[in-house]
Amino acid sequence: MKLDIDGLEVLFPYEYIYPEQYQYMCDMKQVIDKEGACLLEMPSGTGKTVSLLSLIVSYIMSPMGANRKLVYCSRTVPEIEKALLELKRLMDYRTDQLGGKQEQFFALGLSSRKNLCVNPDVVKEKWGKAVDAKCRSLTASWVRRQAKEGGENTKADPKSRAKVTRHGKGAAAAGTAAGGSSNSGSRRRSRATSATASPATSSNSSEAGHNNNDDDDDDEAMDVDSASDSEMNADQSSTTSPQLCTFFEGLENADDSAVMPAGVYTIEELRTWGQANGMCPYFLSRRMIPMANVIIYSYHYLLDPKVAELVSKDLPKDAIVVFDEAHNIDNVCLESMSVDITRKVLDSSATCVAQLSDRIAHIKRTDAEKLRAEYDRLVEGLRGAAEARDANDLLGNPVLPDDVLEGAVPGNIRKAEHFVAFLRRFIEYLKTRLRVQHVVAETPASFLQHLRETTCIERKPLQFCAERLSSLVRTLEITDIDKFSELNKVAMFGTLVATYAKGFMLILEPFESDTSTVSNPIFHLTCLDASYAIQPVFKRFSSVIITSGTLSPLDMYPQILQFTPVLSKSYQMSLTRDCFLPLVITRGSDQVAISSKFEVRNEPAVVRNFGQILIQLAATVPDGIVCFFPSYLYMESIVTMWNGMKLLDEVWRHKLIFVETPDATETAVALENYRAACDNGRGAVLLSVARGKVSEGIDFDHNYGRAVVMFGIPYQYTESRTLKARLEYLRNEFNIRENDFLTFDALRHAAQCVGRVLRGKTDYGLMIFADKRYSRADKRAKLPPWMSHKFKDSTINCSTDLAIATAKSFLRAMAQPFDPMSQLGSSLWTIEHVKQHLQQSLRAQAVQDNLVDEVGMAMDGTGSASASRGASRRESLAGDMTGDGDAMVM
Repeated sequence: MKLDIDGLEVLFPYEYIYPEQYQYMCDMKQVIDKEGACLLEMPSGTGKTVSLLSLIVSYIMSPMGANRKLVYCSRTVPEIEKALLELKRLMDYRTDQLGGKQEQFFALGLSSRKNLCVNPDVVKEKWGKAVDAKCRSLTASWVRRQAKEGGENTKADPKSRAKVTRHGKGAAAAGTAAGGSSNSGSRRRSRATSATASPATSSNSSEAGHNNNDDDDDDEAMDVDSASDSEMNADQSSTTSPQLCTFFEGLENADDSAVMPAGVYTIEELRTWGQANGMCPYFLSRRMIPMANVIIYSYHYLLDPKVAELVSKDLPKDAIVVFDEAHNIDNVCLESMSVDITRKVLDSSATCVAQLSDRIAHIKRTDAEKLRAEYDRLVEGLRGAAEARDANDLLGNPVLPDDVLEGAVPGNIRKAEHFVAFLRRFIEYLKTRLRVQHVVAETPASFLQHLRETTCIERKPLQFCAERLSSLVRTLEITDIDKFSELNKVAMFGTLVATYAKGFMLILEPFESDTSTVSNPIFHLTCLDASYAIQPVFKRFSSVIITSGTLSPLDMYPQILQFTPVLSKSYQMSLTRDCFLPLVITRGSDQVAISSKFEVRNEPAVVRNFGQILIQLAATVPDGIVCFFPSYLYMESIVTMWNGMKLLDEVWRHKLIFVETPDATETAVALENYRAACDNGRGAVLLSVARGKVSEGIDFDHNYGRAVVMFGIPYQYTESRTLKARLEYLRNEFNIRENDFLTFDALRHAAQCVGRVLRGKTDYGLMIFADKRYSRADKRAKLPPWMSHKFKDSTINCSTDLAIATAKSFLRAMAQPFDPMSQLGSSLWTIEHVKQHLQQSLRAQAVQDNLVDEVGMAMDGTGSASASRGASRRESLAGDMTGDGDAMVM
């Protein structure tokens, strides 16, 4: 389908389009033209992703959007893969419509090493950090330099040549290649000093730039880890050459002109291409960013400043940024700027500092020029030091103001040994703070004042702590860096607390819970203002689109993210048949009110009524049922009580039961078996948690989810001191009341959970809210309009029996044959319907414009007589436009 949207020809890869999709694309075009940020709430299952991609790809491939990029951010790896597949279908359609002409278009998805690595000796590691560590031990520039020097040393002794090997190749061949590849490496890298770092021996480390999350690929700043031996063997580097990675060397040896062919590459296709061409997909994907038209990756690549500095710093300012599934974007911002310190972290950090001290002493004896060169760089300032970075970056750093980056590093931490002493003093101070037996909450200013009075540590050097550690680790050429992740946390803690005087709170909790008697203190540095992480995105990029199916109420996000949207809009869902039914169950069959309120949630009558809801739904609803609970703790409690009441035995008679757990692997197995049970007709119930893995990015379309039950309202734990601090900050700074924010946060997650049931207009399902509080109008008003408008008076205050009867009637109606073509003209448009809509809109606009002109002419300052003349003119005009003077009453 070819659409003309405000002068832009848009190729839409389907024969039909929903009315809301067309309006969504029209509004996006206006936002891109105006430049700025917008909030667009598109109902679940209405083709949000394909509409977004069709419009923006058509724009960037047209003359008006030439050379602009699309940066598409999503939350999880499955969502990234879905977006890439949708883009692939779109580009295939564009090629077909252009007569087989292949456009010069390149798109790829970025992910962690765990998802992209093809080296057989690395991918066998199961843990993300272990994959990162193994990779670093094969690809760091100083490791490659050692291999080169080892290869040169073996020329006189052929027997030792086999020592230089590369994974995936024979020893002799690898040894020959190592010498050649190192020449390329020396051209590409900034330094060519003598090898001083020991070869890698550990398999627990973080990647250069990203700390992998095994499940969601929420790549964060990398953790800095230490070498396994604090004192180097001076002869080791000259007698033993490290192993290298064949695929990384293949990429380094490739000509600068060697690039991937045009096309859209999914994560698996990127791995396949890299493996077939002998190039590392992970580093190749990052090298191809400047050539890509569309980049799809995780939120953290833009929102976490520690990661954005390493990956996204070279993106053009005119790039179009899209945050999809952005209902939880504020929490992502807060998490990226918060740090927790425990005794274990400090003990590990103290060990790391001792190892750094030993390494510095060794370097002073063997290659003191390294430390002198680093000192000179730090005198020039952080900006120059940052420009000298390469693929060996060990960590990103929190956001630092420009004046800090331009200034020189304070003199008392420029020398390596002075900085190590500085770290040791700071760690000891933090250890003394953790000895308290009562809760402490203080501002960064109070913390810094006490720190200065106790240890004489000033704010300025502490502000440079993270960057100074990064520089030192690079200078020492530490390859084996797994144990330094905790020290990196301490450095980040120092930098953040010294940089931000406002929007942060330090909370020291001596016990894990209020009832605990064993001291296990945690020092939270909590970011309270989500705008700190996202403001650089708003300021840097010309167009930012924040979109999701659950953004209501729309006025909350501009307040907590501190931006002024050029457009905020929520779209309705055009339906020929009501394919989803929201129900509020307020009481059980025994008329006892049900709720997850803390005071009543564990009462046997409430628990039993919750169980009866599940039993009767299992007996009524075909295929799959997904249940969500406010927390893991409550789910475990209620399932235990159900089991004791023998209620689960009744459920098992109808369906199998699977449970989501905090462990990602267990959850993946449970989800796979749940789908299998639905496919083979046995039916299943999946017990999950709001804010868990299942509630984000997992679609339960068709038989996988005929009903979703939200047991209770998923409020956050209101006794959390970090939450209390944030609520106080929101009230003081943005005038947002505590209850308003808590309800907003709970209901956006509830809407996200129940929205999983509907993945298209041919799909259908039940949305069941099991808590009496959902019957209140103020609660339902915070649900998305496309959802809340489907409530009826008969469905907002149901007993279990009434809800089951209503559900049976709904499911019976939905089971009748349905012709998708019956939607034509109402909820499904052809190109002809689009043209008719456009003509009607133009006629309506013309009438409005003429009326405005008439009113303007009538305003001649003669009072009521003039107003009367204007009214008669408008009536006459309206009659002419409608063909009936009485059709429009002014």
